[in-house]
Amino acid sequence: MGDFEVIRRTSIAAEPARIRGYIDNFHQWLLWSPWEDADPQLARTYTGPESGVGARYAWRGNRKAGAGTMEIKAEAEREIGIELTFEKPFKATNFVTFTLAPSGANTEVTWTMTGTHSGLMGVLGKVFPIDNMIGKDFDKGLARLKTLAESA
Repeated sequence: MGDFEVIRRTSIAAEPARIRGYIDNFHQWLLWSPWEDADPQLARTYTGPESGVGARYAWRGNRKAGAGTMEIKAEAEREIGIELTFEKPFKATNFVTFTLAPSGANTEVTWTMTGTHSGLMGVLGKVFPIDNMIGKDFDKGLARLKTLAESA
């Protein structure tokens, strides 16, 4: 029904390696993810390697948190690619990329999610643009990541 892209950026006063450690290890997402507040009883499962390609995270929670999985599918020096699959409250597979670009003493972090609206989300996406629905969550997560990386 339509492709979408959500992009948010921030500048963090930390080297890319420090920031990467918070992104490519799903155990670290507890410290900064904007969705960790959605359900205090969230069930989490980690499989595969501790970090990097093949690391996998699954969650199941209340209606707001839903259920799904994330798996790191690709890594390069300055990029981490994640496949994000939602099971509930709707089914969807999206692709997330974190880009870490050194900029002087800082690192420019870009969080991008792309996908295709289908079914009910295709209809809702026309009325409620996905950027409006989750862009603020990306902003919140990047602010938390910035605070964490700069205080470490």
